[in-house]
Amino acid sequence: MPHDLNSYILLKLLLAAFLGGLVGLERQLRRKPAGIRTNLMICFGAALFTIISYEMAGEVTGDHTRIAAQIIPGIGFIGAGVVIRERGAVMGITSAATIFVMASIGMAVGADMIKTAIFATLMVLAALIGIGFLEDRFGLQTRLMTFELAVPVAHADLLAPCHRIVEEAKIEARRWQTHKHDDCSFVEFEAEITHPQERELLTKFAALNAKVEVRPVRS
Repeated sequence: MPHDLNSYILLKLLLAAFLGGLVGLERQLRRKPAGIRTNLMICFGAALFTIISYEMAGEVTGDHTRIAAQIIPGIGFIGAGVVIRERGAVMGITSAATIFVMASIGMAVGADMIKTAIFATLMVLAALIGIGFLEDRFGLQTRLMTFELAVPVAHADLLAPCHRIVEEAKIEARRWQTHKHDDCSFVEFEAEITHPQERELLTKFAALNAKVEVRPVRS
């Protein structure tokens, strides 16, 4: 293999690693399942397999796409691994889709479609950052959260007013639990809600003079 060609392949692999790491950084900052290393390795690996497929086929006059064609089912397997079903809620779909797209970007780099790969990376970042901001801003994205309310045992029953508030907000809650500990009565439930819905519930729960703790079911 000519020295110049070998150097060009190394540059393509470095570019694939950079593009994968760039998207992975956004995922890492948002604490998503597939972060910098995962996306970097996927983009880098897809580019490497595409290059190998082309180089090996060139030496033996075979099919240039034979090895590269196996990337798609392999990536589908990895993507399925980041999709989590947690207590009735499916999470990780966006991360799985990102992995799928990063593999295609790596293949584009390996196939010398450099401008296409860079443009696709910018589009992915625009979608993840821009649309993610809009989802948070307008309350389009839901999160599975646990609410825990506590009042002194001497106070009135807390379960009934909590049920009423949640029903009036038209929020579907599940896993209701009640218990007592250290002279306090606790009510706990889970709900898949948006940021505005969370603020609405907290405002209404404040009228019950209860101590409220809200935490994600899975961070």
